[in-house]
Amino acid sequence: MNIAFIPVRGGSKSIPLKNIKILAGHPLVYWTATAANNAKCIDKVVIATDNNEIKTTVEKFNLPKVEIYKRKAENAQDYSTTESVMLEYIDAANLHNEDYFFLIQATSPLLKSKHIDEMFTKLITDNADSALTCVRNKRFYWSEKGQPLNYDYKNRLRRQDFQGIMMENGACYINSVKNILEYKNRLSGKISIYEMPEYTSVEIDEPDDFLLIEKLMEKHKND
Repeated sequence: MNIAFIPVRGGSKSIPLKNIKILAGHPLVYWTATAANNAKCIDKVVIATDNNEIKTTVEKFNLPKVEIYKRKAENAQDYSTTESVMLEYIDAANLHNEDYFFLIQATSPLLKSKHIDEMFTKLITDNADSALTCVRNKRFYWSEKGQPLNYDYKNRLRRQDFQGIMMENGACYINSVKNILEYKNRLSGKISIYEMPEYTSVEIDEPDDFLLIEKLMEKHKND
């Protein structure tokens, strides 16, 4: 079984109830829940929340693959790790070792169903143990001590000639339940990278991100 798992807690210091704040006409979590629900490779979508308002909002989506999991309060604090609620759910749901676990972040609403399906296909094709989504970043980076980190400034490349580096965009991670239980981590073993479009590097962390992502969603709605 392939389980998409979307953790959404009620507490958010930067944006109160961020995960159900309206984005392009729908609550934020709607976008990733719908992408996961419509992905061909996904069998079940689990929204893990500690908040009743979020629970009520998600139930109104009427997405057939979606179910709610009431996460424990101790795993929904500012200091709680995502892995803690992943492990909590895996234990509570008694998942099988061979099940695939797709961790999807609600703050990455530019994720689409096709990305999830293509990512899973690539994981299998690569014969990898786990996978993550990345974007290709063509910025030049420096240390605080004035040392170039990823290029030679004496031989500056044109942008079109620079391969760039892969940067996590936080949208989706895949691993087997067996590996997550063994390593207590969303990634392990041989890791496959699924490259998403550069514009998907934007995640929602601050209020201004809603304005930027709405424009990106409109521009790329037919991609």
